[in-house]
Amino acid sequence: MDFGLTGKWALVCAASKGLGKGCASALVREGVNVVITARGAAALRATATELRAMVPAGLQVEVRAVAGDITTAEGQAAALAACPQIDILVNNAGGPPPGDFRDWDRDTWIKALDANMLTPIALIKATVDAMAARGYGRVINITSGAVKAPIGALGLSNGARSGLTGFVAGLARSAIAARGVTINGLLPGAFDTERLRTTLRAGAQQAGQDPDATWRAREQAIPARRFGTADEFGAVCAFLCSVQAGYLTGQNILLDGGAYPGTY
Repeated sequence: MDFGLTGKWALVCAASKGLGKGCASALVREGVNVVITARGAAALRATATELRAMVPAGLQVEVRAVAGDITTAEGQAAALAACPQIDILVNNAGGPPPGDFRDWDRDTWIKALDANMLTPIALIKATVDAMAARGYGRVINITSGAVKAPIGALGLSNGARSGLTGFVAGLARSAIAARGVTINGLLPGAFDTERLRTTLRAGAQQAGQDPDATWRAREQAIPARRFGTADEFGAVCAFLCSVQAGYLTGQNILLDGGAYPGTY
């Protein structure tokens, strides 16, 4: 299936590794020019080199890497300036740490909101009107399965990502919907990423358990009996950006191998 994305421009945040990298990879394979951002310059350069090697034969695809903190005004300005135009925006940021809400002061909350709610909104504000003027635009917000099934220890993430989800529910159904712009959320469950491995390993060590056994137990608790891969996450992202997905907006797509037990 031709997704109709050849020649489009995408800004993909936090794309040096993990799910952001998976999305950037899928878009490059569809002929999309990408600007990737991340704070780690070395990892970002390495990912840019990998992406350039994925460009399909016969296509001219640009890959630009902009190192910086996308949660800052300076980081946002640099990333936006690197794109001749933004047809696709993939918002992504690492989640805030777990903990007890009694220990979180205002600054802790503001940091979480900046990364997982206010930054995506700022980038949407900077790009969505130009998308509407051109008659095509796709915004993908990578949030979390915790938006549907909150996790007690992840209150910062639950709050910030749910706030973004609520805001988008209204914006996606505004006048931009009639002008070819869609906004959707991608909600990952457990994916085989460096972040998941680090988190599970730290938790196992803290509990005095074997990290490998903890990994296998978590994997077997998923109905699919495996973790997701960044490539398959990216493939869903690419479809949501496609011309075929133009009638799909304001939705939150859960990718979790069947872990969420609800009907809706």
